[in-house]
Amino acid sequence: MEMRHLILGDYQTNSYVLTAAEEAKDCVIVDTGLASEPLIALLKENLLNPELLILTHGHADHIGGVAVLRENFPDVKVAIHKNDADMLVDPAMNLSALAGMNCVSAPAEIIIETEEPIESAGLKFRVLYTPGHTQGGICLYCESEGTVFVGDTLFAGSIGRTDFPGGDFNQLISGIKEKLLTLPDETKVLPGHGPATTIETEKKFNQYVQ
Repeated sequence: MEMRHLILGDYQTNSYVLTAAEEAKDCVIVDTGLASEPLIALLKENLLNPELLILTHGHADHIGGVAVLRENFPDVKVAIHKNDADMLVDPAMNLSALAGMNCVSAPAEIIIETEEPIESAGLKFRVLYTPGHTQGGICLYCESEGTVFVGDTLFAGSIGRTDFPGGDFNQLISGIKEKLLTLPDETKVLPGHGPATTIETEKKFNQYVQ
């Protein structure tokens, strides 16, 4: 897997553009950030074809760029968990209204309802359902690469906020311990904000999951 990493918007959201090989053009995107113009530029400059956008959850700082992405790449499919699906079309639910914005897009083409694997552009991800930051929060485990994309579920030395509507601290901690910390220690953890880490590091040093 070849990964291109961008940090987008005022909230410094991590967006990941993934291809099966360095020379491949079909790609999968994990989250768009609030402002996706640099993402659009990267895709066009590298002649990449986004087949699928997977949203780790429905907050505005992760879905804000969906509409612009679709305008530039009309064939891209958008996937989100069923419990966060309404956040794409509701500024109050995705919290953009709190910031004086109206972040909306068309509904997702793919509604994730189970933890069945997702395959696109020659890549395969196992869905790990980890609610608690939002009720539709998911992580994406690419076992062949030893990598998990965790959105705002887990950070280096921290965890996602649970004080927003739909947040649940105990639920989040349970999901982290049962779905993430059971992965191999060497698994690389790529969060929605901040630096990468590993499962081993978080098991040893993250105060929230001791």
